Amino acid sequence: MNTAIIVAAGRGLRFGEQPKQFAPILGKPLLIHTLEKFEASPAIDHIVLVLSPEGKETFERLQEQFPIRKVSSVVTGGDTRAESVKNGLIAATADIVVVHDGARPLVTVDEITRTVEKAMATGAACLVAAVTDTIKEAYGDAITRTVDRSRLRRALTPQAFRYPILKRAFDSSDLGVDVTDECYLVEKLGIPVAMVAGSVWNIKITHAEDIAVAEALLKRAG
Repeated sequence: MNTAIIVAAGRGLRFGEQPKQFAPILGKPLLIHTLEKFEASPAIDHIVLVLSPEGKETFERLQEQFPIRKVSSVVTGGDTRAESVKNGLIAATADIVVVHDGARPLVTVDEITRTVEKAMATGAACLVAAVTDTIKEAYGDAITRTVDRSRLRRALTPQAFRYPILKRAFDSSDLGVDVTDECYLVEKLGIPVAMVAGSVWNIKITHAEDIAVAEALLKRAG
């Protein structure tokens, strides 16, 4: 059994007044777009949704219009993203746990499936995309060197793990604001994380203008 933890408890302070996870994209809340991908994935059996207290109330109202049947639990998030994931992990019963940012509505069912399959084979897997920009290392206001980007990857989500591995990673680490993804915690255990090639379209909605980009990409994807 595989469970997806969808993390959407943030307040989205950089986004404006409305929490970004409920911002409309093509007439449908951002979070619903995300959840529908996991609802459609044959690799996912259950969804644990992590929201703020206010977000839980909003989602309950949305369920009447946009029912997501795989949501088995809705839990309250913590003070940091890592604490929110841990709250979701407590509510999860699974062989493979898949963690995904609720603000990534352009993830595909294929990406979810391939990441789960890789985690089943290796124990830990991360969806990634290549770095295409030239990357500079800086000190103060000066560039000190150009970084070799051929070995660099952007970490996307979903990230998937065998349940015991992810639980041990969370139990053995402090969960401060510097923990920005689950692979970081698993890496600290010395466990290798396999890469899964993802699309550059799998963007995270951070600012209000990202909505227009997401709408254009969703229209293009049909």
